[in-house]
Amino acid sequence: MEKIFKKEAVTENNPKWDTCIQRKEAIYLRQFEIRSEFWRDYNRLLHSKAYRRLKHKTQVFHATENDHICTRIEHVNHVCAVSYTMCNYLGLNTELALAIAIGHDIGHAPFGHDGENILNRLGQKYGCHKFYHEGNGLFFADNIEMLPNEQGEYNTLNLTYAVRDGIVCHCGEVDENCLFPRQKVVDLSTIEKANLLDPFTWEGCVVKIADKISYLGRDLEDAIRLKILEQRQLDELTEILQQHWQVNMSSGSNTALIHSFVTDLCQNSSPQKGICFSKHCFQTINNIKKFNYQYIYSHQRLQYYSTFAEVIINTIFDVCYNMFDVQKNNILQNIGIQQTIFPKLMQSFLQWLQQYSNITNENQHVVFRIDNSKGFAWAILLFISSMSDSFALEIFNELTTF
Repeated sequence: MEKIFKKEAVTENNPKWDTCIQRKEAIYLRQFEIRSEFWRDYNRLLHSKAYRRLKHKTQVFHATENDHICTRIEHVNHVCAVSYTMCNYLGLNTELALAIAIGHDIGHAPFGHDGENILNRLGQKYGCHKFYHEGNGLFFADNIEMLPNEQGEYNTLNLTYAVRDGIVCHCGEVDENCLFPRQKVVDLSTIEKANLLDPFTWEGCVVKIADKISYLGRDLEDAIRLKILEQRQLDELTEILQQHWQVNMSSGSNTALIHSFVTDLCQNSSPQKGICFSKHCFQTINNIKKFNYQYIYSHQRLQYYSTFAEVIINTIFDVCYNMFDVQKNNILQNIGIQQTIFPKLMQSFLQWLQQYSNITNENQHVVFRIDNSKGFAWAILLFISSMSDSFALEIFNELTTF
């Protein structure tokens, strides 16, 4: 039934409204401000550097030079479109959903989930807490990404609670059907791993499902285009799909697949049942996910690049970590010496430390304390996480070219 969630939407009539629009600090208002709180968040994320870098970050196929293969930014746009369509039909707040969707992956590392796993292993080695892209996205929104106000003063994105919550709770690796929003307000910065909590809003639940809808079919389309799948595997895929729909992925009909997912969810969701698919559709989705993991994500060509990505990230980390000294002035001196050899890496790393660490006493925006090896390692890990695939490759080439 259309607009069945209208009374559940995050609007001024919702009992969660005051919490949802709460920001860590008061945000400036222009004289003629025509945007809602959530639409301001959408624009703030749209203008962030972390969002812009997604165009050169891996979705599945690393460092692609094929214009028609999905990168992270296209995936984000798919999630925006799917989230809007479902929220619009169900009667939920489309502006909130779009704000969550456009920001949900700003914390992704270079080289996709491989890069995320590599950074997490490095973090564990140096005693840091778990690295996961959902938490990193919230951290970047809260601490790293800066925008100027009308006076030209730079401040963090300062997003609303509902959008921040949607980012850190968006994990699309959801295997349960029927999502319901949680009722409890929590300190989002204390969440330690992905998929620990359901989102606080119905809109956040929709984005969480939209993430899964958006990547399954698109990954299949790319695998077919890149000839990753053999004919026998395509036949198996067709058999999976035609148990429920007359969709032939060998012709690249990802749009038909997304349409089938979206309409099934819209027809089966309700405030009583939750955001959910029909039983048969949900089983088909799980079968597709299993197929993708078996034949795409574990494909040997991707494993080769995963090994290469680990060499790239570990090399950049090691070179930066060798700059560590308990004396901050010595760190500056070490970087200065290496800057003549590795100018691009050392200049960007120095700028990162000057902007976000206590390497200088003048910095008023200290995010990382680098007085100890653990803090210094964490600063490097997040520095690397901000890189695009192309920039990480450029830095690696600088380090390995004589």
